[in-house]
Amino acid sequence: MITKKLVFCQFIFLLTLFQVNAKALSHIWNAKWIEIGYNESDDSSAAQYFRKVFSAKKDKKEIKSAILYITSRGMYEAEINGHRVGNDYLTPGWTSYSHRIQYQQFDVAALLHKGQNAVGITIGNGWYRGKLAWGEHNKNHYGHTLALLSQLEIIYKDGTKETINTDDSWRSSTGSIVSAEIYDGETIDDRLEKTGWANAGYNDRDWSSVKIVDYDFSNLIPTENEPVRKHETFNPVKIITTPKGEKVIDFGQNLVGWVIVKANGQAGTKITLQHAEVLDKNGNFYNTNYRGAKATATYILKGGQEETFEPHFTFYGFRYIKIEGYPGNIKPGDFTAVALYSDMKPSGTFECSDSLLNKLQHNIQWGQRGNFLDVPTDCPQRDERLGWTGDAQVFSLTAAYNRDVKNFFSKWLKDVAADQLPDGAVPFVIPNVLGGNDAGSAGWSDVATIIPWNMYMVYGDEKILKQQYASMKAWVEYMHSKSVNNLWSTGFHFGDWLFYRPDDDDDGRSAVTDKYLIAQCFYANSVQILINTAQVIGKTDDVQTYTALLNAVKKAFLKEYVTPNGRLVSSTQTAYVLALQFDMLPEELRAQAAKRLVENVHDYDDHLTTGFLGTPYLCEVLSRFGYSDIAYKLLLQKTYPSWLYPVLHGATTIWERWDGQKPDGSFENPGMNSFNHYSYGAIGNWMYRNIAGIQPAEPGYKKIIIKPLIGGGLTWAKGSYNSTYGLIVSEWHITDNKVKLHVEIPQGTTAEIYVPTADGKYSEKKEVNPGKYDFEE
Repeated sequence: MITKKLVFCQFIFLLTLFQVNAKALSHIWNAKWIEIGYNESDDSSAAQYFRKVFSAKKDKKEIKSAILYITSRGMYEAEINGHRVGNDYLTPGWTSYSHRIQYQQFDVAALLHKGQNAVGITIGNGWYRGKLAWGEHNKNHYGHTLALLSQLEIIYKDGTKETINTDDSWRSSTGSIVSAEIYDGETIDDRLEKTGWANAGYNDRDWSSVKIVDYDFSNLIPTENEPVRKHETFNPVKIITTPKGEKVIDFGQNLVGWVIVKANGQAGTKITLQHAEVLDKNGNFYNTNYRGAKATATYILKGGQEETFEPHFTFYGFRYIKIEGYPGNIKPGDFTAVALYSDMKPSGTFECSDSLLNKLQHNIQWGQRGNFLDVPTDCPQRDERLGWTGDAQVFSLTAAYNRDVKNFFSKWLKDVAADQLPDGAVPFVIPNVLGGNDAGSAGWSDVATIIPWNMYMVYGDEKILKQQYASMKAWVEYMHSKSVNNLWSTGFHFGDWLFYRPDDDDDGRSAVTDKYLIAQCFYANSVQILINTAQVIGKTDDVQTYTALLNAVKKAFLKEYVTPNGRLVSSTQTAYVLALQFDMLPEELRAQAAKRLVENVHDYDDHLTTGFLGTPYLCEVLSRFGYSDIAYKLLLQKTYPSWLYPVLHGATTIWERWDGQKPDGSFENPGMNSFNHYSYGAIGNWMYRNIAGIQPAEPGYKKIIIKPLIGGGLTWAKGSYNSTYGLIVSEWHITDNKVKLHVEIPQGTTAEIYVPTADGKYSEKKEVNPGKYDFEE
């Protein structure tokens, strides 16, 4: 078996590879890192303003290209001659800044003109030095000072060039953004606006100089994933005066972004917007579940004209806003909510005859939109918003059906590897701002193996497996190093997070699953994935080594957790689901285990009891072992705990808890009660694969399986997936007890089509080439 020393060496090689690749690109930088030249308080959250006037020798008609290369330690927005550069937000994005800082490049030729021009750049704390996580010392995770790096390269048609770099000729100052924090929100005082500051004619004699700082360039990398951009906008659906007399606007959708506000009032008028996801049972504004996050927008008018406000360096998770201090009547046209998320292309669609399932699908998609904000966050509203690894891995396949997440996850997985500890443990959150030894939990750290393999199966690109292989191997070796006789029964684990537990549990109904049983299952799964990966990329020695390990891990599981008759020591749904999903049991014990699972479901009146780790596989295991009727019954269950309970209680996204809001209208513990938390939305994968019936038979959908699972009283369903080869379509209708199936298969692929019958069986299997097909049974 591989030694710890060798694993550590491989890990260091992976980090060095990142740095070498970055250094290969660093030659473009002639600019210098600069910081402000004035003093600021130690805990400042005010934005910093930088400007530079330069002369363009020729008219923009003579410009062949003008590219602005830019990044910052902090979040930035850039302007040229008073016009915003690009339509990206929250740049340069969030990475493990100690190892990797992205830079962006923008075509700015259209913004230039002959003669005097000006570049203006604003920087906020962002993820670099702003508040992240919790506790007293939750700032300055990556540094105490903000910095800017900018290089404008102009090439004229005659071959001459000009370069405008950040250097000691730039100027710096404060401005109207007097505070900006991700958790707390943003305060803009328009009275402090420096009108025209990003134009050449502005007088900056009262501005300060800047300081050149000697930061390393080796961790600079080009942007790897889609930028965060503005998307859907929402007008108020209702303006409410609550029983407490609060002025509240309902936008009808729990989203992530901010509200654009128009106002006209006297100078010094102070408008505050607080954000919330829900109203309490009495209809009053409620944001206690935001914990320590103030999540407030504060706007101070300069007066004399209509003013428009929107934040720059923060974001909010909300459906409702509470408004205080607004001058005049609150009108719908003065408030517009705008959604922000990474600009991933839509890839899949799903719709069926059950309106509640369609609403569930809507909620799954909006949970992804709100939490795929450059990193896959757990929640977008409270003082957290971190890249929790367990949440990301359970949802990754559903995410790939909904959106093209290839670049999104590829970029984030590099940060997983970069922040992986020397012993191979993967931190709970990526980028890792929790620090210390917060790493190594089963089902969370397995993100190192699960997502790379999932992305390979979806997109068919071996690159991600080669990119992540050292990280995958290091994680498996970590588990091996913590095991005794191949049994991993040490360390901290989150377990089946937020499993079902009744309030008054006198008779032990809480679905508590042994955490080390769970750990052993995920251990085996990661070893199996590593074997599969080694086969794909030609690591034949590792295939043999880890096949032997896998057999030993499964034997240890049987000895420790399974009785001779096949009963697990934890008789929970999650225990049986994981044992069956990961093939922990020999063939002769699987059917009885599946039966025990079904009996457990019946014992809870046909309700699920699973948490974060069991839920993604529950319906998949049931349908795999011939209990599709039970899978449908769970999916369509309307009372707590179920997927449709939140839908029937007004949810527009997926909730963190099965009963975030209880039947009596009261709330769960506000310390852990997000109403936008995509993990339980992992059921979307089963809906696509089984109801619509679209599955990859080979990586990247080179070969496709179309196998709709008729049931649940559904009379029709249709789904599509835009694969790397093209659009896949599966659509079925039941009329007069006959099933009509329409299928479309893209060029470059083949497919196996299982033609369903109305009773949930299949009449035949057909092997087909690209084309459109219609069947009736």
